[in-house]
Amino acid sequence: MKAVQITNYGAADVLRVNDVDRPEPGAGEVLVAVEASSVNGHDVIVRAGGLKMVSGRRFPIGVGLDFAGTVAATGPEVAGHRVGDRVWGMVHPRQRHVVAGAAEYVVVSADRIAPAPANLSSVEAASLVVAGSTALIALRDSVHLTGGERVLVRGAAGGVGTAAVQLAHAMGAHVTALARDRHARLLTDMGADEVLDYGSTTSEGIGPFDVIVDTVGSELNCYRSRLAKGGRMVTVGLSAPALAAIAASSVYGARRIRTFSANPDTAVLRELAGHVTSHALRPVVDSVYPLADIAAAHQAFERGGVVGKQVVAVAATA
Repeated sequence: MKAVQITNYGAADVLRVNDVDRPEPGAGEVLVAVEASSVNGHDVIVRAGGLKMVSGRRFPIGVGLDFAGTVAATGPEVAGHRVGDRVWGMVHPRQRHVVAGAAEYVVVSADRIAPAPANLSSVEAASLVVAGSTALIALRDSVHLTGGERVLVRGAAGGVGTAAVQLAHAMGAHVTALARDRHARLLTDMGADEVLDYGSTTSEGIGPFDVIVDTVGSELNCYRSRLAKGGRMVTVGLSAPALAAIAASSVYGARRIRTFSANPDTAVLRELAGHVTSHALRPVVDSVYPLADIAAAHQAFERGGVVGKQVVAVAATA
């Protein structure tokens, strides 16, 4: 089978589509025939060597955090999944994988997949696994959003941002989206009550907000200062400066800057599917690339300025 792997850390040109043996599921595991996978910040960081503490220096290392496809085989002690079921899910983000989501087949624990929404193609489903679950966990568990609160979504046109705008709207919040001005119509259609052009908007001139969801990872202290009394802020845009700002913000107690690593299980994926089925959440796909062109998908992600997700179509039927 074909699988995307790296044999050394570096830029997107280190990605290789290799011929490897098809893995077999063990106890409690499922083999998924992958139809699509998306590009996420985690994938880029792993490829560049930013998670060497986890992935180490034993190569090859598989690439691709999420996937959508069909169950091809189940190992012993697996209940609730049958061959042919359409599923979506993700590999464990804190483990090293020789074969990951960007491959024709992947083996995962059965508690890391769930039925994919029937109204989505595999390309659409793959675009929402990480982005949607990250936004859901951020709003529900990290900042505990409640109806009627004022929310700022910074980086609102990206994968996590577009999901956060939609879910915050569905939760009854007043949503302000900060993004490029050309994305205003799309974000308004998704539920944003107000769209601010990030090119001409400074943190000093906006707010206050009850909740800030940041996907950028810069100027965190400036935006944290725009929280109302009792406000909460979470960022998923991690970097060395961002981690320093998060640590320093602990002195502000409840108004500190929070962060987390999205690691959805079956229950989260089922809840996410419910939002899709109810039409509260829809996918936003910027571009679709064949598996052989995954390096171009990574390069597009790193350039930024796009709307939604870059998706890799592994199978022609995706």
